[in-house]
Amino acid sequence: MADLLGGRGGAVDATLPPVAFALGWLLGGESLWAGVGAALAVGVAVAGVRLRRGDRPRSVLIGLLAVCVAALIAVRTGRAENFFLIQLLSNAASALAWAASIVVRWPLLGVLVGAALGQRTRWRRDPALLRGYGRGSWVWTATYLVRLAVFVPLYLSGQVLALVVARVALTWPLVAAALAVSWVVLRRSLPAGHPGLRHPVVGGPDGRPDEPAGKGPRRA
Repeated sequence: MADLLGGRGGAVDATLPPVAFALGWLLGGESLWAGVGAALAVGVAVAGVRLRRGDRPRSVLIGLLAVCVAALIAVRTGRAENFFLIQLLSNAASALAWAASIVVRWPLLGVLVGAALGQRTRWRRDPALLRGYGRGSWVWTATYLVRLAVFVPLYLSGQVLALVVARVALTWPLVAAALAVSWVVLRRSLPAGHPGLRHPVVGGPDGRPDEPAGKGPRRA
């Protein structure tokens, strides 16, 4: 999961342009152009480093495009806090997507982990895993709601520096916490004797495998 989400390095890379924007804006006497110039310069530098270390060009370009669009919105509206508008909207969309995935019984946590384990959709035929992934997905939904609860008041009051601090504090630390909590929730959702995430049980009652006598359960 950490690798799929970009890991700590990806989270650090994502926070550098906003930090550069705030520093440029502050040191330039609250000049939007100074902030935008700093953010774009750092965004290009981060993209170059990511390409050199072998990141996918598409994800690198998407990250750089996000910085460019954020800078454009800030310049066109003349409001520094609008540099963070995309971040706010993306968190709202993510919260909605994760919640909707649970409702339609395609929890995104299961989609991501299932893809990482090469299971395709077999995990959905295991009632215990489907239930566990649904519960774990609520943890990730909560992370986006927490960000919105912090970001929205700061955005509405135009607190640019506070938005940067919140962006940094609620990136990798919050992702790490969500990874740990969702893992615990998922494990506790599996019944005794379930062989674990790597071994979906299809057709058993409540996801319980029929294991030969004397064979202990395995967990992923």
